[in-house]
This record gives sequence, C-alpha cells and structure tokens, in this order.
Amino acid sequence: MPKRLSRAEAEELVAKVRPWRLRGRYIVRSLKTRDFAESLDLLKRIARAAERMGHHPDVELGYGYLRLRLTTHDAGGLTVRDFRLAERVEKIIEAWGRSRPAGR
Repeated sequence: MPKRLSRAEAEELVAKVRPWRLRGRYIVRSLKTRDFAESLDLLKRIARAAERMGHHPDVELGYGYLRLRLTTHDAGGLTVRDFRLAERVEKIIEAWGRSRPAGR
C-alpha cells in the first residue's frame, strides 16, 4: 500500500497540478463542458487512463460539467498515486480541448 502523504507534502504536490485543489483527504477538479455528451466523452477518456493505472477517481457527471475527486481509499488519504493520476488527467484534458470541434 502506498504511503499516505502529510498535509505539507500534499500541499506541495497540489501546487504542481493546478487547477486541482486540496479538499481534506481529496484533490478535486471541476470542468465545464458544452453538454452531457461532451462530459461523458471526456470521462471515457479519463476512465481508460485510470483503468491502465489501476487507480480511479470519484466522479460526478452532468449536463455541462464533470467533477473529479481523487484519494487513495485504502491508505485513508492522499498518496503519490493520486497526483500521478491528476497529472495524467491534465494531459488528457489538454488533448481533449484541442480535439473539440469549434462552434458545437
């Protein structure tokens, strides 16, 4: 099991994965999308990466938004695994933003 990070360690790492924010035992990220289908498309891309990494976000999905929350449940808080997945998610979001059709 990965080592749970101290609050200071988590604060240092979250500064490197902005716009993720530290919220208690979690890091969180919210995104706006054009509609439900676009939220779902982005979530599918993130889900594929999460499966490969064997680490999964808690998700809230709706019309025009996607909210992600990361923690390592079996460690009882944040570990480096959460920040690695957050970094990967940011790369996915960046690529997804470039691939979105304009004016839809």
